Amino acid sequence: MDEMTLLRRAGGPVTRSRLVRDLTALGLGDGDTVMFHTRMSAIGYVAGGPQTLIGALRDVVGARGTLVVSCGWNDAPPYDVTDWPQAWQDALRAEHPAYDPDISEADHENGRLPEALRRWPGAVRSRHPDASFAALGAAATPLMADHPWDDPHGPGSPLARLVGLRGRVLMLGAPLETLTLLHHAEALAEAPGKRFVEYEQPIRVDGARVWRRFRDIDSTDGAFDYSPFVPEGVDPFEVIARDMLAAGIGTRGTVGAADSCLFEAGEVVDFGIRWIEERLRWDGTAAAR
Repeated sequence: MDEMTLLRRAGGPVTRSRLVRDLTALGLGDGDTVMFHTRMSAIGYVAGGPQTLIGALRDVVGARGTLVVSCGWNDAPPYDVTDWPQAWQDALRAEHPAYDPDISEADHENGRLPEALRRWPGAVRSRHPDASFAALGAAATPLMADHPWDDPHGPGSPLARLVGLRGRVLMLGAPLETLTLLHHAEALAEAPGKRFVEYEQPIRVDGARVWRRFRDIDSTDGAFDYSPFVPEGVDPFEVIARDMLAAGIGTRGTVGAADSCLFEAGEVVDFGIRWIEERLRWDGTAAAR
């Protein structure tokens, strides 16, 4: 999208001071621990790009606050590597670099902000190669420490700790389907038919590169079969988040030109668990809506 279109969308350049005003009006405040998801183009022309947005967020949450993003690993080996011809697998296993929290790029599909924040001086990134998060601020180290190798969206994960710290989730023009915290609700929900995946990725253990096998909920195709409750072509998280907003959970406002939402992390998880469990019965049949 060209710069003039972005400028017109927001009625001029979106500066750091304007972002601070808008974020404060939305309800973000000093001392907050907040996980944020961003679509920069929705905000408008942000003068200075990610540096300005991260700076504004830090201005609002202050020295006692913490910023959190979902990173992943852009250059992780593909999940279907075991389906490749054996010679190709052998070549990949022999030389694919191990995940390195300090230099492995965040997944480009998550936008520009995760990569910008994880490279920020003082940022801390979790150790899990596929489900890594990064944080910057007062609680960064305890949030990211000892990210579980298996069930990395479940208990003991950065998502669980975000809830434990009474953290918040900020959607800055980002699609509701990107509300990553709902994966924690999936991990905790007690409902039948939960789907899991196993995969291998290279990591460093005591200085040596090793291939480790991981197990997690299926965060790509869905931890559950949502088809009875979600229209075809619509992401389940979008439906859950819409229902959450309709129930009065979350605050809506505008940041720059972006329609934005601010949620309490605990409320997101509680609502997500109820939404899943109420629609799936233990006898394996779909509950009536």
